[in-house]
Amino acid sequence: MTLHLAVALDGAGWHPAAWRAEGARPDRLFTPGYWAELVTEAERGLLDFVTFEDALGLQSSHLNEPDGRLDQVRGRLDAVLIASRVAPLTSRIGLVPTAGTTHTEPFHVAIGIASLDHISHGRAGWRPQISGRPDHVAHFGRRSPFPPQDYSRDRDPVFGKHVLDLFAEAADAVEVVRRLWDSWEDDAEIRDVATGRFIDRDKLHYIDFHGEWFSVKGPSITPRSPQGQPLVTSLAHDTLPYEFAARSSDVVYVTPRDREDAAAIVGSVRAAEAAVGRTEPPLRIFADLVVFLDAHDAGGRKARLDDLDGAELESDAHVFTGTPEELAGLLLEWREAGLEGFRLRPGVLPHDLAAITRGLVPALQSAGAFRTAYDTVNLRGRLGLARPASRYAALDLA
Repeated sequence: MTLHLAVALDGAGWHPAAWRAEGARPDRLFTPGYWAELVTEAERGLLDFVTFEDALGLQSSHLNEPDGRLDQVRGRLDAVLIASRVAPLTSRIGLVPTAGTTHTEPFHVAIGIASLDHISHGRAGWRPQISGRPDHVAHFGRRSPFPPQDYSRDRDPVFGKHVLDLFAEAADAVEVVRRLWDSWEDDAEIRDVATGRFIDRDKLHYIDFHGEWFSVKGPSITPRSPQGQPLVTSLAHDTLPYEFAARSSDVVYVTPRDREDAAAIVGSVRAAEAAVGRTEPPLRIFADLVVFLDAHDAGGRKARLDDLDGAELESDAHVFTGTPEELAGLLLEWREAGLEGFRLRPGVLPHDLAAITRGLVPALQSAGAFRTAYDTVNLRGRLGLARPASRYAALDLA
């Protein structure tokens, strides 16, 4: 079985001190050229897709509130706009930005991701993300502050009611977005100059969604995109987000610590699919790892960054230090637990991204576990997912 590989791009890299590493480019973080170079390097390595991190508040070393640190990267460019900027500069790699569900209208998300799918000719995806931090709430003034929540890094969080509500709201947001993506049938555009008919109004549909958080009539303002339904992905660490992914996503990112943990998590994800009544296709399960790759001293390089930051790197995902060949062996071992792929988080950019594309990829290719050329432009097709028909066209046929 061929592995799928994605890379998660975030600022100067996933280590908080990455911007201070040799070869980092902190002066270019907020330039389109920086992101274009990263994504074109990922495409050179034949990766399935890249994801772009985003949030509605400044980065913080605290999970539930801002911090006062001045020695870590703060600030981002908008993820959807970055993806749209680099799309014309690439031709095969998938582009999956993060966009929130808590303070963002699903109508806006739907047209943004559909537009990205048009611009990229069928390579777009979306990672929906809830946003429970009080400082995020304060940016918008539409909600009462959320109560304090224990966001400890253990495996067994106790979800308060407001978190349950955030996930339920996120599920509705994804449903609205998916309905809007379907609201134009594939042949709704006529563009007949002779008759003066640009669209067939009977093939544009009201979605008439009415829920606890959203009431959206539709249709979308954006014609149905090349994939019909762009890829939806989500990050999950426990039963509640597993069930959200099973209801709403095509791909789920999980965070195992070892092969045995990966097998247990795969079992939990499949149980979540059964619990919510998901039918085919099953979720594609990718494991997230933070990676520091070097031929000789990856551990030393990470240790120097830890010293600069004043603390050892903590992450929700397994932190790997070693050679690209050693990482290839680990991925092949973990694959046996039932994982379809991996989303790698480079510790430092561009260093660890280049080590993935120029070291890890050849090692996997030598093992017969990774492609030697792109076989499809379409992101859904690359993951073995069919292009779905519009649900409204199907109703017309019925």
